[in-house]
Amino acid sequence: MNPAKSEKPEAPAKPLKPVKPVKPAKSKALLRSTVLLAVAAGIAASPVQAGAAVHRQPAEGVQYVKLDHPQPVRESARTEAVEFFWYDCGHSQQLEQPLQAWSDKHRSDVALRRIPAIWQGGPEEAVQRGHARLYYTLERLGLVERLQVSAFRSVHNDKADLTTEVAATDWAARHGVDPQRFREAYRSAEVARSVDDAAAQFVRYGVNELPTVVVQGEYRTSPSKAGSVDAMPEVLDYLVQQEQQRKH
Repeated sequence: MNPAKSEKPEAPAKPLKPVKPVKPAKSKALLRSTVLLAVAAGIAASPVQAGAAVHRQPAEGVQYVKLDHPQPVRESARTEAVEFFWYDCGHSQQLEQPLQAWSDKHRSDVALRRIPAIWQGGPEEAVQRGHARLYYTLERLGLVERLQVSAFRSVHNDKADLTTEVAATDWAARHGVDPQRFREAYRSAEVARSVDDAAAQFVRYGVNELPTVVVQGEYRTSPSKAGSVDAMPEVLDYLVQQEQQRKH
């Protein structure tokens, strides 16, 4: 803030050091993407500074939290990491490629599972269900790794509405997917069940920010906890290492 002006200064004041201007507040859309439940549940994230890095060993309650109710994992041989994301979330998009690179590095010891976020009763529930249906259709067809980045770009950057069968099928066809195969998967009972289960898991895992990653059904981190999106893989490395030490 600029110092207050005096109408009649008695003596010349020493020049003040310049103060860096405060950056304008983020747009409503980006804030919504960062902290999904802030308005409804009164949950506010700590400030997230772009490019910040974790330079000390992550600590429980600081860079990550322990779930009140740990969730079952699907694998016993590898450590499970579950990501909650939304195609219309800028921070989820920012994490996508670093998280995929992190997963590739840990392919032998970590199983990455993605769950599209659905906030039941929230103002974006219908949109999120449409996006979840798109994701699970891609997953059923084995196309997530190939088209996940494109889906983020189309929804978040290009503002494409991919929440209906027609729109999603047209989008998939433009990306080289057979329209008939896509429609069959989109309409399948398996995809419908996955969408409903995603909404339930959002609640069970206690998600309050996007993106969120939970390691071994027990430890949760996010941009506001880790310090930034870029710092999340380092925290995940620590949590995976701790889990593997417990196993041995």
